[in-house]
Amino acid sequence: MALFGTNGVRGVANVEMTPEMAMSLAKSIGTFRNGKFAVGMDTRHSGAMLKNAVIAGLLSTGCSVVDLGIAPTPCVQYYVKRHADAGMIITASHNPPEYNGIKGIAGDGTEMSRQDEAAIEKIYFARTFKNANWSETGSVACADPKPEYIDGIVNAVDAEAIRAKRFTVVCDTGCGAASVTTPFLLRKLGCKVITLNAQVDGTFPGRNPEPTGNEINDLKAAVKTAGANLGVAHDADADRAVFIDDKGRFVNEDVLLALMTQYKLQRKPGSTVVTPVSSSSLIEDIAKQYDSNVIWTMVGSIHVARKMMEVGAIFGGEGNGGLIFPEFQYCRDGGMSAGSMLEMLAKTGRKLSDIVDALPSYSSVKEKIKCKDKDRVLKSIEDDVRREKAKADLTDGIKIFRPEGWVLVRASGTEPIIRVFAESRTDSGARTLADYGVGLVNKYNR
Repeated sequence: MALFGTNGVRGVANVEMTPEMAMSLAKSIGTFRNGKFAVGMDTRHSGAMLKNAVIAGLLSTGCSVVDLGIAPTPCVQYYVKRHADAGMIITASHNPPEYNGIKGIAGDGTEMSRQDEAAIEKIYFARTFKNANWSETGSVACADPKPEYIDGIVNAVDAEAIRAKRFTVVCDTGCGAASVTTPFLLRKLGCKVITLNAQVDGTFPGRNPEPTGNEINDLKAAVKTAGANLGVAHDADADRAVFIDDKGRFVNEDVLLALMTQYKLQRKPGSTVVTPVSSSSLIEDIAKQYDSNVIWTMVGSIHVARKMMEVGAIFGGEGNGGLIFPEFQYCRDGGMSAGSMLEMLAKTGRKLSDIVDALPSYSSVKEKIKCKDKDRVLKSIEDDVRREKAKADLTDGIKIFRPEGWVLVRASGTEPIIRVFAESRTDSGARTLADYGVGLVNKYNR
């Protein structure tokens, strides 16, 4: 039985994600890696319950704890890299408000490796926790990581070029953790800032935590009404960012990844970019223009970040708004994404809409299907593909290539669903491929 999914451990609060479970997981991590831990959380209603259970579990193993309160996931990671031996974050990222979760952070600020997670799982299921003597239980301190994080981003981008443009930005933080960082970051970069859903509220009354194109219609309207240069929205823990261009249009996340790839490679051709197999072929098109290389990985920011570190990549990320800037830190970072977007606009002198419209056009379709036995269904599809000798990539799930494009069928690491991604040069081609992928799933999904 696996405990960790694609991004930590998640479940419905007080159903799967109980205080007892959180404490046991923290005791497992504290047993595996003793030392000074930083603990932060997003704004979810159940956050305080689980955070306190995590702190208690860590203290019981003799770890010391720094309570960072509400802070974006990349903000906690930045703090860990500078001031702690490891960290834990209470968040379910983009999942609905009834969910919560826990992510472990390694001492270098990256997510804990799959090998570390496997070792922690072993301790968790065997219940072989370290129990510190009463006189050696840990202590708790509090710290505010936000100013250092914001200053770090300001120093990592060309702040003077951004300030000279005096951009107007509409920021929808979705009542999540970015509410306590991104508006302040933007103002520090000289922007006129208009906020939406910037109050801290774990019920997420303004919109769902996942900032999809259909969820941020108020942001689109506000950008157009204000005549803003840009709109930015975050998920609940702000490790991701999505954007609205100056015409009020949602920038598809694959396009976002591509245009930032283009910006980075223009400045350093012949470099390497890392991204999962679920990302658009547009990344490869751009890399070829700049004599650069693309390395495809499994889905999940930890796979992308670790491969980037291994090969010295200039940039990486996922087609979901999760961008990784190695000059700052090896993790998805919504705040750094906002700063880098502003830098790109300032340095190129172009409108975001013009940059988007100049890119080659692909069409994509994403579907999800509820599935109880994901492993069995995927194994059956894989057997079909092998029998038919179809051209496929099995790095993560099954990515099937056809003349009109590709379709990827893979299991979600956080929910009981199978995801289908399809891409083609045309809308009809993408739709046909997606329907083909859904048909493969439904054939065995009983």
